[in-house]
Amino acid sequence: MKKYDVVIAGGGTAGCACAYIAGKFGLKVLLVEQNSFLGGSITSSLVIPAMKTADNAINTEFFDTLYSKLERAGGAITYCDGNKGWFNPELVKIVLDEMMQEANVEVLFESCIDKVEEKLSGYNATIRNNNIVYSHQELLPLIETKYLVDGTGDAKICQKLNCEKLENEKFQPSSLRFIMSGVDVKTFSDWLIEFDKDRNVTTSCEIDGKTYLSTACTWDSGAKWALRPLFELAVEDGVLKNEDTNYFQIFSVAGTADSIAFNAPRLLDSTEDRSKAYINGRAAILRLSVFCKKYLPGFKDAHISSIANSLGVRVSTRIKGKYVYTAEDLRSGKTFKNPVVVSNYPIDIHSDKKDNSVLEKVFQQYQLPVESLMARDNLFVIGRSISAEFEAQAALRIIPSCFSMGEGLARYLAEKLSDL
Repeated sequence: MKKYDVVIAGGGTAGCACAYIAGKFGLKVLLVEQNSFLGGSITSSLVIPAMKTADNAINTEFFDTLYSKLERAGGAITYCDGNKGWFNPELVKIVLDEMMQEANVEVLFESCIDKVEEKLSGYNATIRNNNIVYSHQELLPLIETKYLVDGTGDAKICQKLNCEKLENEKFQPSSLRFIMSGVDVKTFSDWLIEFDKDRNVTTSCEIDGKTYLSTACTWDSGAKWALRPLFELAVEDGVLKNEDTNYFQIFSVAGTADSIAFNAPRLLDSTEDRSKAYINGRAAILRLSVFCKKYLPGFKDAHISSIANSLGVRVSTRIKGKYVYTAEDLRSGKTFKNPVVVSNYPIDIHSDKKDNSVLEKVFQQYQLPVESLMARDNLFVIGRSISAEFEAQAALRIIPSCFSMGEGLARYLAEKLSDL
């Protein structure tokens, strides 16, 4: 039986941050990941760029290190709005491997925790590794850990242990992101900046000789979207379906001269059947690519170069932990003894209905306490499944906050172990 200080299920944004910082503190760490690479939402779901958060955020060593290494590799930029979360998802895979090796983190790819048993001083678990064919169930490797961390995104480990869940009374639709390459970004940018004068929506800048941009358009009527007439024309022409126009947001990809990443399509039926969501999402991606080639200057010779391996899921199972973080905690800026996150990102709720989405600004910084990561003694949950009300989770689900909560938990565990 192999023994660890910390075992983390899920090598996504929060899981990687937790593993790296715990390893840097000298803890013996095992990171178990179901894919063949790390990065979760950034790499598997193509969620780029990371959203900008508070300037005085805490627990940022992991984020800063990742950015520095990516920048040296040509895979990260700081955009003109000061957001340094513009990453190249393929290079993130490589850099995260390097970081885990530097921190002496043991990583198991294509693996999952098969069974888990609570002990007096920690947990025992068996690991199913899909790289190896086992002839008998009992041959699954057995591990022991003082602390077990659920970073699966769907609280899979907590559910195996029958932890109490919060009511899923509300949902947000998922997205299936993609990237188009072969774009004449300079031509597109010049046209776009002239076409849309609203700098709260459309921006562009040049960094290291490359043009970077961002723009958006939704079907909601609360804003005057410059691109809206083009989407309406595409629906009339039969190029798009009306539901394809519900959400459209695009960004350049760090370190590339010809690639555009799409935060689209937003899938209106994705909360019920993920298999159906993938099929419908890929069909919508093809339609959106045709739309871009036909109506947007600079896309004539572009092509779909990447489709996300997994849905961009905004909310899923949430665990009822030691402290349930509330929307009132967030809005009031309540402070805590052991915060793991400091942020000012708004309450961001996507809806499957027109004019029903919410982007509620927060007028002060707020803190997330470590107690909202405590599912049970020695069992913790990080990422989108934390112990938080629906509205509060909708502000805390962004990548920088997941980085911070993973790192903050690692620091908390390192301190606990040093006291033993």
